Amino acid sequence: MTKLKVGIIGVGEVAQIIHLPILESLPELYEMVALCDISPKLLAKMGEKYSVKNLYSNAEEMLDRTEMDAVFILNNMEYHTDCTVAALRRNIHVFVEKPMCVTVAEAEEIIRARNASSAQVMVGYMRRFAPAYLRALEEVRTLGPINYARVRDIIGPNAFFTSQSGMKVYRFDDIPAEAAQDRKARNTRLMREAIGEQSPETYAAYGLLLGLNSHDISAMRELLGVPIGVKAVTSSHGGRFKTAILEFDGYHAVFETGVDQQGRFDAHIEVYGESKSLLIQYDTPYLRQLPTTLRIRETIGDSLEETVIRPTYKDAYTCELEYFHQVAATGMPPKTTPEDYVQDLRIFAMMMDAIK
Repeated sequence: MTKLKVGIIGVGEVAQIIHLPILESLPELYEMVALCDISPKLLAKMGEKYSVKNLYSNAEEMLDRTEMDAVFILNNMEYHTDCTVAALRRNIHVFVEKPMCVTVAEAEEIIRARNASSAQVMVGYMRRFAPAYLRALEEVRTLGPINYARVRDIIGPNAFFTSQSGMKVYRFDDIPAEAAQDRKARNTRLMREAIGEQSPETYAAYGLLLGLNSHDISAMRELLGVPIGVKAVTSSHGGRFKTAILEFDGYHAVFETGVDQQGRFDAHIEVYGESKSLLIQYDTPYLRQLPTTLRIRETIGDSLEETVIRPTYKDAYTCELEYFHQVAATGMPPKTTPEDYVQDLRIFAMMMDAIK
């Protein structure tokens, strides 16, 4: 089996809790050869922890000076396009965490770079790789005409779960001031390019769509298809809560989301047929051993039969990284391509138009 040499750009919270430990747990598939981050202390700490000697503060320098087969782009979304295009120009396969980018123009730039390269780009939508979700893709075809669907993602702070599970997340206050200013300026420019001149609350609502809600919309879209339109959207509490009615062919779906300080994670998709329904229930991904489940309810004669399916305790992130290995080792196009991500941007645009 081909062992891939990989570099990691961005070693913050999600990298520390998810990607770095999983890459270390798959030594037959991956070898971490370089790390990149703008925090010198964090970079040194992660290099020591994972025995990686090639440490860089500049992504292009890392791509030029260290031989690698693939790169994981886990830094802030404002820099995803620059880093992805830089890797593709060097024919290095890319795993980029969601959101792939902020604007359609950025997505088109990535697609052009990918088309000119011998490498592939895979967007990190781990919920779509959960075995229970893959089973739901099969089961939804047995429902017959769909009457209704519900997509929900209302969560509390990640730290509520990580702090109680013994996970140590390292943070240092040594990020250069000019780097923080550059990120802020980029965010302002990209948000304005994406949805025009808007209020801070509207920008926050779009930011939540790009971040947390890209998981929900992407999984919904693979399961149900692209909605015909958006009937209505409400946004409140500074953009932290949203409710939308999405129109599909013959039925509607309600999408509801919110972020608060309560210690729970409620993310699910439920699809209702005439006599059978499916419920995909996700738990916090930051505790990797909490499995995604599929609950099937079906009325047969006088009885209501309910089945709970937990295919495995293997977490969705591990399944996703095993899949990416196939992409980078064989060059096969992934299912979560840049073109796939563009469909989510278009749905976000429909929702933002309704909000505006």
